[in-house]
This record gives sequence, C-alpha cells and structure tokens, in this order.
Amino acid sequence: MTNRLKEASSPYLQQHADNPVDWQPWGEEAFAEARQRDCPVLLSIGYATCHWCHVMAHESFEDAEVAEVLNRHFVCIKLDREERPDVDSIYMQAAQALTGSGGWPLNVLLTPERKPFHAFTYLPKHSRFGRMGLTEVAGRIGELWANDRQRIEQSATELTDAVIGQAEGSIRGWSMPGEVDATHVDAAFRQLSEMFDAVNGGFGGAPKFPSPHQLLFLLRYGVLKDEPQAIDMANRTLDAMRRGGIHDHLGGGFHRYATDAGWLLPHFEKMLYDQAMLLMAYAEAWQVTHNEAFADTARDIADYLLRDMRDAGGAFHAAEDADSEGEEGRFYVWNEAEIDARLGEDAEAFKHTFGVRAEGNFNDEATGQRTGANVLHLVGEVTLPADRLVATRSKLLEARNQRVRPFRDDKVLADWNGLAIAALAMAGRILDEPAYVQAASGAARFVLDTMQDDKGNLLHNWRAGRPGVAAQLDDYANMVWGVLELYAATFDAAWLKQAIRLNEAMQKRFAAEGGGFHMSEASSDLIARPVPSFDGALPSGNAVAMHNLLRLARLTGDALLEEAAANVARRFAGLAGRAPVGLVYMLNGVLLASETGGEVVLAGDRDSADAKAMLAVLRQKFRPQLTVLWRDLETEQLAPFVRDLPEASGKMTASLCENFRCHLPVVDADALRALLDTYLRK
Repeated sequence: MTNRLKEASSPYLQQHADNPVDWQPWGEEAFAEARQRDCPVLLSIGYATCHWCHVMAHESFEDAEVAEVLNRHFVCIKLDREERPDVDSIYMQAAQALTGSGGWPLNVLLTPERKPFHAFTYLPKHSRFGRMGLTEVAGRIGELWANDRQRIEQSATELTDAVIGQAEGSIRGWSMPGEVDATHVDAAFRQLSEMFDAVNGGFGGAPKFPSPHQLLFLLRYGVLKDEPQAIDMANRTLDAMRRGGIHDHLGGGFHRYATDAGWLLPHFEKMLYDQAMLLMAYAEAWQVTHNEAFADTARDIADYLLRDMRDAGGAFHAAEDADSEGEEGRFYVWNEAEIDARLGEDAEAFKHTFGVRAEGNFNDEATGQRTGANVLHLVGEVTLPADRLVATRSKLLEARNQRVRPFRDDKVLADWNGLAIAALAMAGRILDEPAYVQAASGAARFVLDTMQDDKGNLLHNWRAGRPGVAAQLDDYANMVWGVLELYAATFDAAWLKQAIRLNEAMQKRFAAEGGGFHMSEASSDLIARPVPSFDGALPSGNAVAMHNLLRLARLTGDALLEEAAANVARRFAGLAGRAPVGLVYMLNGVLLASETGGEVVLAGDRDSADAKAMLAVLRQKFRPQLTVLWRDLETEQLAPFVRDLPEASGKMTASLCENFRCHLPVVDADALRALLDTYLRK
C-alpha cells in the first residue's frame, strides 16, 4: 500500500509513503480536495530524525483502524518542517497560542482555507490516563464540523488573525520600535546570570539544550566588557557538556539535548546545526582561554562532520536519528561485559574514566528500569595515558561501527550548511587546520553552484540530485555568514564578492516594512509572512542578518549597510526590552556595534614570513570587534576605502583604522601587536 508521498524527495515523507493514511504533500491540490470534499485538513508536521514522530507513526499512522478514521474525516497532509520551515513556523505559533506549548510531531487541524483551529503534538491511538486519543479527537472534530461549523470557522478566523499579528511582529505591548543600546545588552547578561546552573553549567533545568549562541554572546560580553563572570559561565558550560553523555566520546559531535540537568543522558539525535554552532563556541572559547580541551573538542566535532556527515558533493547532510533497531540510543550505549571483552587489560581504567558501571546509567524507555546500558561520560580526570586512551576509543569505535547505524537524513539544507561552512572556516582559521577551511570551501561551492534555480536564485534544499523550494531568509543569512568566514580564513576576494551578492539578494527579497526581514517571500500558500525575532535552537534569521550587515559595512565601508543593521535592531526594541535573553544573538550584534571596532588592512606577499607573523598576531587573541581585509585589485573594487591607505614599497604592511581614523601602516608583527593593544585594548 502506498499513498501520495511515494514521489517525495524528503526522507521524512518517504518514511510515511507506505502508511494506510492517505497522506499527500503540502500544496494546492490537497486544499482543493478539502474544498471539494467539504472537510477539514489534518496537517501533520515532523522531521526524519524525530523520535516521537516515529513513536506516533508506529502506534497510529501505520494502523489501519486509525487510518480509516483519519481518511474519513480529513484530507491528510504530511510536511517536513526542515523542508518548509516557513509553514512550520506559522502553525507552531498557532499551536502555542492554542495550547501554550509546541513541539514535534505537530498536528494542526485547518479549514480548507488553511486557517488553523485545533492543534496537538503526540497523542496515543486511544484515550488513556485522561489523555484523549487520536481516534477520539478525529471523531469529535468530525462531529463538530458537521454540526457546529460556524463555531469552528469563527475560532479559525480569530486564531488566524492572532497568528498573522504575531508572525508579523505586532505582539501587543512588545513590539514598540525604538533604539536598542547597552542597557538591553546588560539586561541579557543579567538574565543569563540568573538562569545559570552553577552546579552543572548551562541554563535552567532539565531538559537542557546546548544553546551555543548564548555562549557566543557570553564570550563577547566577557571580553569586550571585561566581565570575567561571563567567560566563566561559558567555560563551565562548555566543559560540562564536553564531559557529559551529550558528547559522543567515541564518534565525535554532540547529541541534540540532555534529558537531565547534568548533561549525562542525551536525546540521541545529532543535528548538523548543533555541530556547527558548538564548533564555533569551542573554537572561540579556546581562543579566549587557550584551554586545550576546548581545541580538542572543536577538532572532535569537525572530524565527525567530515567523516560521517559529508555528502559526496561536498555539502553536509542534515541529521542522524536517535533510534536504531527500534530503540533510542541502542547504537551508542555499552554494557560492562562489552567493554571488558573489547579492551582487556585497559578495560578497568577505561570504565573508571568513562563512568561505566555494571548496573548501567541508561534506563529502559518503556519501564524506566536500569538495563546495564551505559552512556559514556568523563568522570573526573582521565587516568589512561594519552596513547592508550586513543587506542581504546578507536577499538570501541571500530566495534560500534559494526552495529546497525541510525538512519541519516541525507538532504542538504542551505541554511544549515551555511552554519557548517561558517563554523569550519572559523575553526580552521583559529586552530590552524587548513583541511577544515578546504571542507568549508567545498560545501560553499556545492550550495552556490548546485542549489540554485535557472535564474541564479538560491534554493533551500536538495537531495539526491533533486532541487527543492526557493530559499528563505535563513538560507541567505547563514550562507552570507558562511562565505564571510571563508573570506576571513582565506582572504580570497571571491568569497567577499559572494557575500555582497547574497546579502543584496536577501535585502531585495525579504525586506519588511519598518525594518528587519520576512522569513520568506510572499506566497499564496501562506496565511502570514513571519518576521522572525526570537532565537530558538538557532539564532533568528534577523539576528544573523544584522550581524552580516554590520560586518559587511565594516568590510566595504558602506554606511548604508550599518544603517540597515540599526533598523533591524530598532524594529525589535520592544521585544529586547521585555525578553532580552530571547533575542540574545541580536543583542550580541548590538554589543559589537557599540564597541570601538577596527579594520586591519594587510598588503604584500601572502606567502612571506612577515605575512605569516602578522596573521599569527591577528589570530592569537579573541578580538570579535576586529575586521581584517587583504588589499588587492579585486578587494579595492569591493572596498574602495582601502585604495587611499599608504603602503610601504616592497614590504608587508598592516594598516589599522578605528574610531573613524586610520593610522600609519606598520611593517612588522610586533608593531602590529602594539597598535592593536593600544587602540583596541581587548
């Protein structure tokens, strides 16, 4: 049995192609059928590596009894949230307005005009313990649709009006425009300080998410404001996470979140965006502290990406599942007997180091009982010598690779790849790892060469040779971020040119009246055009766009770009005043804009010893307010202000411009260091 998903390119939709539920993809054809049948629409949203999506699918959507009820009462649509984040965003807002919470699987009931009127996440097949079952909900909605349509349609209209208002930024009392300044930035730091878990690191209690964009803010706040508490919070969180079970100590990378407050027991999905943002955080934390454990963790993440997540074309896949062989975490956990058998005389030291116990630390999901399974995590100091630690991990990784591997969602997303490109380029520059920069370049070339339409416009997704839908704000903003980091790592002006081109396209296609940017272009299949404000698992598209505008303004000398960045911040001033932590990455940009920045322009032989010495000075310290260009003919076209800077004939030179003035060039690394320490101070 197949339904109308069999031709879909999305791995998530393919997972449901054999369901008895008559699923069809999002599109006008489905809504036309709903109008013709005069019935509501069940929109079910998830993604391929979503654990509870799998649970609901196995329990209900694969069940013939449930399918009969759903097919009778609804036109049923399946949607991959990662393919259509704009649709997901709109109906997630509706669900949160209706229920006060959200999550995936997200199931929303719509009128044939796409207006939402009811929403729920996971439901069992039948009612139990006071929780209404899916079949009962479907039957009840069918009765209401037949007998009380007017009430449903009135509710749907009221909810749609509220969703449109919230999506477009008119939250009552929150969205008053104005100036965003240092008081908002300081308020974000205070809120994070109040939320900080001084025992375990991180913010709040269980479940606990990495939220690396908050750590990036704290590193900048600590350095630029000379606030050691901010750096301490970031460092303690990063150290706790790298030691915890949320970190894959054998294969590298990080799981999606911890189910406990102490980072021990993960939800085992691995998402590309988490790897990217955490790679940035660990690389920059090393630059701030020179703690080698942070550098090792950054390399661990990067190596995982290059080994396990890279597509043959050079881009990166979206995610790996939590489940294998029908069990969450089965691929990753170990019992004591397995460790003993594999490691022999090194087993006791390894078990002591990684917290392996006979009773285990990982409970059976159904019964809550200990099974003898262990999630590896660092306990205290490592007792194995370095060479034996490497050998034991390699042995266990080799053994683990013989297991059935979790499903990999192999679609390529432009926005998440933009983050991976930025992270690898940044880590390659900071840690002096050219292979990471090369991998970032390969991914960027794939997205820019392959993921575009016949007019040269960026596409959001690609899989197995099949292009997807038009790119959205996050695709453009994150790709600009990625190629800007590539320019910083290589000084190849072609990357700066790409950043300018993509940023101009973003401004043209998504600009919102009153400042900021819409999530997507106007479309007849959307009931609203969101203007994203709050950070979620990732920084908001508007926050990233603001950073890019500031950075491009300083790279090119174009003051209009800085004004556009200021307009983004002004739009969200009310929100920043009410909930500063919710906009922490935008406030990160405000922090950078408010500090005295600087531009260093290099000129001369890139392969000379003097050039290498100057670059070492520039990369030694964490100076987030510093922008660096390399002067050549192409850069002079893109950044005309560099043409007027003097050069020392035949010598490597570095010119510092800060506070609307440029200093005379220096010709050696020590003089450059002195200049930076004098005028940037940080």
